[in-house]
Amino acid sequence: MNPHALNTVAPRAMVVHLWRYRELIARLIKRDVLGRYKGSLLGLAWSFVTPIIMLVIYTFVFTVVFNARWGVGGEESKGVFALQLFAGLIIHGILAEVLTRSPSLILTNTNYVKKVVFPLEILPLVPLGSALFHAAVSALVLILAQLVVLGSVPWTFWMLPLVLLPLMVLTMGISWLLASLGVFLRDIGQTMGLIATMLLFLSPIFYPISALPESFHGMINANPLTFIIEQARVVLLEGQLPDIKGLLKYLAVALVVAWLGFAWFQKTRKGFADVL
Repeated sequence: MNPHALNTVAPRAMVVHLWRYRELIARLIKRDVLGRYKGSLLGLAWSFVTPIIMLVIYTFVFTVVFNARWGVGGEESKGVFALQLFAGLIIHGILAEVLTRSPSLILTNTNYVKKVVFPLEILPLVPLGSALFHAAVSALVLILAQLVVLGSVPWTFWMLPLVLLPLMVLTMGISWLLASLGVFLRDIGQTMGLIATMLLFLSPIFYPISALPESFHGMINANPLTFIIEQARVVLLEGQLPDIKGLLKYLAVALVVAWLGFAWFQKTRKGFADVL
């Protein structure tokens, strides 16, 4: 079936495309993940080694150099800070990878645009799938670190996918939008790198919201990462149930953003070949 015959902006079409090409999406994500480590000595093991190294570096810098604490006293505060920090970094990494990679997706796959009939709408899902794979590996590192630092892992850790679902949907819409804009506005790629860095420091990753003056709370809470980061810490570190009502509200907004991103991509894809 010609995938271009499905070029519609209806919300149902978005779901149909995701389901119809699910196997192709999975193969592209697998190729992307393996291709990142192709030719390296450790290969895929780098996906496990890298978060461990980053956890050690961030922990040293913030707990030893800057003597940062997460609001708990005693010697164990360094270990607790490391866990809080790493949980936030995992969430940020998902959105950051999509922000930095999406603008160049079509530009680096021009053969799919010009030479073959290909469902271009699935390309923006590749960086998201790759980011989720690395987030899963990092979450495993976090769980192992919890066993070392705290001696146990909360039973609620299995609810992390539920917490991540709204962010996944939101990020999917952003990826579609950026993949399209990146074709027409080449500066988008440079801008997204700056935005990813801004989100890193404007999210409650290195500090709790309570450490900020109340006048800044509104700005931090407006960050799309804030709520997800805090809910991830609730299920991963505190052993409590997430805010289901809040997650549902977030998901509702995310679905709208996802559809708008999909609709924009489908409306503008006809002009890709002319620009490229």
